[in-house]
Amino acid sequence: MNAPARPRPAPDIRRAAAPGGRSAADGDPGPAAATRADARRNRALVLAAAQRAFAEDGTSVSLIEIARRAGVGAGTVHRHFPTKIELLEAVLQQRVDRLTALAVGYRDAPDAGLAFFAFCTEVITSTSGNIALCEVLDNDGWPRDLLRDAGQRFHRALTPLLTAAQRQGSVRADIALSDVLSLYTGCVAIQRVSPGPGLARPAALILDAMRAMPARPDVTKPVKSDAARDETRPRNETTATACPVCATPVQPTGTGRPARYCSPACRQKAHRRRHTPVP
Repeated sequence: MNAPARPRPAPDIRRAAAPGGRSAADGDPGPAAATRADARRNRALVLAAAQRAFAEDGTSVSLIEIARRAGVGAGTVHRHFPTKIELLEAVLQQRVDRLTALAVGYRDAPDAGLAFFAFCTEVITSTSGNIALCEVLDNDGWPRDLLRDAGQRFHRALTPLLTAAQRQGSVRADIALSDVLSLYTGCVAIQRVSPGPGLARPAALILDAMRAMPARPDVTKPVKSDAARDETRPRNETTATACPVCATPVQPTGTGRPARYCSPACRQKAHRRRHTPVP
């Protein structure tokens, strides 16, 4: 008697339905995921192009120009950033977040003072070449309105650098975070009108104002006693001395130089003796 035939397995409908024989279970991203990837790529292109455009031409650059530089359509830019203010906010927030990450990286530096001033130099030199960021700084100080959250993150990252440098004795103890931010604004303005590589000398002088002054040694000369400066021999002017001519006691006059002779006659005799040649 023949054995009953085994039933054939049903076809995998999910596998058959997937294009190219692949299903969602095999990791096929599908059209929705591909669309999201394209959107992320386009957004990154727009941000990169906007960052260059704003840095080079300022906030007056148009969205159409940014779309041209990004290689996408104007509609793509508007879908991600309906207004130029929103695009500017995203670009500047990205910029400030980079500085925040740099500040965090300086926290573990072995020399806290060197790290603090190196970070200050990087902020000033890199910001001065960004026209859009300079415009925001000029109009609103630190960009609180556009970048409130990013600015707070930056402050939280900068505060430990300042505190560590002050604890080390490299930065004046009376410097506050608000002072540092104000100095940044002034130094960036100076850096913009002082072309050249590196930190401009006037900006460096302003940063030096935050440095703690080293303790100076005592430069006051020790006070000498009157006895050390008195070159006259000690004498008692109240005691009478003998006249060198006649040996008569010479009485002190009380004023002026003490008398050496008892009378003008003895003074004359002593004068003649000094000037008479010895035979």
